[in-house]
Amino acid sequence: QVQVVESGGGLVQPGGSLRLSCEVSGISFTIYDMGWYRKAPGKQRELVAAIIDHGGSTNYKDSVKGRFTISRDNAKNTVYLQMNSLKPEDTAVYYCNANLGSLHYWGQGTQVTVSS
Repeated sequence: QVQVVESGGGLVQPGGSLRLSCEVSGISFTIYDMGWYRKAPGKQRELVAAIIDHGGSTNYKDSVKGRFTISRDNAKNTVYLQMNSLKPEDTAVYYCNANLGSLHYWGQGTQVTVSS
């Protein structure tokens, strides 16, 4: 079966960095677009960053441009989210998504808390 497993969340001070990882199994990873979403308390889930199947194109939520970088290693079936200059408003549960047409697979989420 398909497994999507995130890791790398935690507590970090404002201005700090974290790198999230998402390892996927059970699908042909290279043909899936991958995305990182987040959901903060009281807010809707939102797309933070996405990368297309072979990694040639990325897009970002405006508020994270220049601070976050999404990348993928197709040999390891893994997608990453490097988060720098973190702000308290980045606090949320971060979810990894694998998408192919109408197919969506989600991870269980990893908590990121930015606080002093």
